[in-house]
Order: sequence, then structure tokens, then C-alpha cells
Amino acid sequence: MQRTAVVADPDGGRLASSAAALRDAGYLVHMAEDAGTLFTLLEGGRPSVLVVDSSLSPRESRVPVLVLVDLDDANEIAAIEGSGVRDCIAKPPAAKELVHRATALINLVERRTRARQEAEALREQLRLVSAAVRGTNDPQEIADYVVTGFGETFGADHVWLTTFEDERVPPITAQWSRPGLDPLRAGPLEDEATARSTADQLWARAEVLTSDGSDGSIRLPKSLEDLHAKASVVVPMGEGNSSLGILWIALLDSPRAWSRAELGLIQHVAGNAAHGLIQSHLISSQLQVVKQLQELDKAKTDFLATVNHELRTPLTSIMAYLDMIQESTADPVSPEVHQMLDIVVRNTERLRMLIEDMLSVSRSGGGDGQLHLTPVRLGRTLEIVAGALRPLATLQDVTIALEPAQEDPELMGDEVQLQQVFTNLVSNAIKFTPSGGKIHVGSAAHADSDGTRWATVRVTDTGIGISSEEISHVFTRFYRASNAMAGAVPGTGLGLAITKDIVSRHGGHIDVASELGAGTTVTVTLPLAHEARAS
Repeated sequence: MQRTAVVADPDGGRLASSAAALRDAGYLVHMAEDAGTLFTLLEGGRPSVLVVDSSLSPRESRVPVLVLVDLDDANEIAAIEGSGVRDCIAKPPAAKELVHRATALINLVERRTRARQEAEALREQLRLVSAAVRGTNDPQEIADYVVTGFGETFGADHVWLTTFEDERVPPITAQWSRPGLDPLRAGPLEDEATARSTADQLWARAEVLTSDGSDGSIRLPKSLEDLHAKASVVVPMGEGNSSLGILWIALLDSPRAWSRAELGLIQHVAGNAAHGLIQSHLISSQLQVVKQLQELDKAKTDFLATVNHELRTPLTSIMAYLDMIQESTADPVSPEVHQMLDIVVRNTERLRMLIEDMLSVSRSGGGDGQLHLTPVRLGRTLEIVAGALRPLATLQDVTIALEPAQEDPELMGDEVQLQQVFTNLVSNAIKFTPSGGKIHVGSAAHADSDGTRWATVRVTDTGIGISSEEISHVFTRFYRASNAMAGAVPGTGLGLAITKDIVSRHGGHIDVASELGAGTTVTVTLPLAHEARAS
């Protein structure tokens, strides 16, 4: 395209001669003798250069400005100050010098513009590399993205990336070769200690190593050194105070000067790659640990299921024969033997409940959480539980008070499992309540502000209570409070864990409030029938 110039000068003779010199050099020239005309010309288009007398020089300009000044006048020299690219020339200017200075000024701006555009393009290309690095947790993919991105961005012949033996990153090697070139046959670094020492020094100084060829300052694989690259850059990859890998970019045939911006961007991307490799290694390690834990949990669940099966079979026979002996009329046992059999029966029942608890935990852990939903009347369920446990409470000299409810709300739930929930809670209260204590069981229905209706059951005892430090652990499997352990209160620490699991699968929640030495209140909240069906 033809270059254009705006020449502005109040001196008509100087204006004409300057315009003629630029026209003779091939410029398309527009002239202005005053500020108003100059403003109109600049508003109408953007010339390649503005040649202007100091008296008309704009303070700011988007185009390069060549100012005509009287070098003996300090005020006129000050007129060249302002934003944009500016230069000055003594007036009246010689024709050849005017053309030369105007052309040089335009070329300077064009070079700067190209450099800025190239830097922006480079930054965008490497931004895509960094985005790809951040988009994966696979360490080999990270390394491949980096070497490919650097190779294509800088027009390299070979790019090599390798990590050192380091607990922070996995051992990774990746390379890229320009199409048409054979891949490098290099293996691991022959002298990793030397290479790592050099990388550590570069990392500590936040520098890179550039050269016109192999300068022997870092030991690379022999097959890399034998390439005798005309230009290369060695970049350390690190984290904290030490390096963890090295990156090598090589051009085989042509020397190359690496700009500061390029080296800065290379370091930035190498830093992102190092961070990505560290993160991917951590994630891989965590996934491996999770997998091992899952395998251990499955093995534990399988073991519990097997043990439960093997225990229940003989226990069923034992209980059946005990019933036959106690109920036999043909050959009745003596009162002393009957008393001993009662003790055996109670302990057998205790063992059966323990096995049932373990089986419940096994099923819950293995994902067997199927509920058999039917309409359940909460009040009737609580009466069944209280009636079944009153003999046990009587033996402990503990009173169970079932408070009458204003209504008997209907739930959609698994009746057997809900009975297990309240049986666990009331039997726990009996175990932890001293002789002469009392247990209150009450229920109520209420609605939230959004109209959702819930049923609430509270089991309150006057037992030994739980300390505030331990109350957050009571739903943990096999956990038992210290005062229960000290008082030798029997139990496995599974009841509340099983209870919470059943309540959660019904869409409800359970809370415990307790004061050491003053008693405990357990609150179960369950959705009523309509909400349960929706869930």
C-alpha cells in the first residue's frame, strides 16, 4: 500500500517544499496550514506519518510524528514531548533528510507493531498449551502437550522433556520432532546428578540456558549432544527450592536469538507443566490410596458376611434345642437347671442380636440398602417396641413411659427396619439408665415453613449421658463412649451407626443431645407419607 503523509506548517514555502519532497519519494501527501485543517485531516483517516511544525504539534497522536523544530529554541524542542512515537528534524529540512527520517520513523513503528503482534500470537499459542496442561491429570499427556506446543510454536526441530528421580513427580520422558525428522533415540539422562545440579542452579537463579550449540554446561543424553544444535534453550522445571525436571528446545540448522519475552513465556509454561505434573502425581497417589481402601472395605464386608453366615447357622440350632428343652413336658428339668437355661437363653439372644447388628453393617457397607416401603403407623410401631422391651426394662428396674400422641402419623417406610431403629434407641436407653431411672418415648407431627410435614420421635432417658467431646462420635461404627467402657456396659458400638443409616435411607435425620451424668435425648425426624412418596 502507498504510504501517506500529512504535512502541517504555517509557513507556506516550507509546507510546499516538504510536501514536494515526500511526493517525489512516492508518498501520498495532504497539507494543512493551521490547526483546524490538521484536525480535520487526522479525523478523516490515519496517515503513515505526520510531519508537523512545532507550533502545530499535537500533544497526543496515534501515528508517528516528525516535528520540525528550531534547534536553537528550547521551547520548540520541548514540543516534541508527548505520547506516541516522535522524532525531530531541524527546519528548514533538507529534502533527502526529511524523506529518510520520515521513512525510518514509519519503519520503526511497523517493526514495533509486528513485534507486538508476534508476541501476542506467541502468548496466545502458549496460553493454549497451558490450558491443555491444566485440562488433564495424566502426567504423560501434560508432558506431550508441552513438547508439542513448544515445537510448533517456535518452529523447533526437537523438543525434549524429562523429569528426575523425585518423589514429587512421576518419571516422565516426552519428545517432539519436526515432521520429516526421525525421533530421538535417547534414553534417560546418562548423568542425572550433573544435569540436576545445573537445573538446580538455573532454578535458583530463575534463569534459562541459551546457546548457539552444545556448550557442555549440562550433560544431556549423548544422542542429544551429538546433534550439535545451532541454537537451543535449556529450561529447568521445579517447585520450591529444587528442580524436578528439565526441558530442551533445539534448532539444528539455524542460529536463533531468544527474546526476553519468549524466554519468559517458556519459563511460565514450564512452571505450569511442573505444577500440573505435581498435581497429577498427588491425584494419582490419592486415587491409588482410595482404591486400596475400597478393596480393604470390600474385603471387610465380605468377611463380615461370611462370618455372620457361619455364626447364624449353628446359633439357630442352639436356640431351637434350648426352646425344646425348656418347653418339654415329657421330661421337665429341675428349677435349678431351668434357671441356668434362662441364663443361656439370654446370652444366646444377646449373641443373636450382635450377629444381626454385624449383618446390618455388612449389608449397609455393601450397598444392600433396599427398602420395602409400606404405610406405617408410627404410634403403633412405638407401642410394639415399648411392649417388647418392657420385660428387659423391668429387669433393670427402669420405667418406659410411652407418651400418647395427639395423632398417629402415617409414614411410608420399611416397618421392620423402623422397628429396629426404635428398638436400638430404647434398648440403648435401658442399658445406660441406672436402676430407678425412667425413659420417655414421645412422638409428634409438625410442618416446616415450606409446607413439608415431618414426624418426630424423641427417646429421653435419665442415664449416664455422654460428654460433649464424645457426642460427635456416637454414630461412628464400633465407637463406644468412655463411660460405657469404664462401666463395662455391654455393646458393640454398632447400634447407633445402623440406626443412622436406616433413618438416612428413609430421608430423615437423627440428632443426639446429652449431658454427662444427667441423661440423653435422641431425636429422629422422618418425612410423612406424602413427602416420603415424592422422595
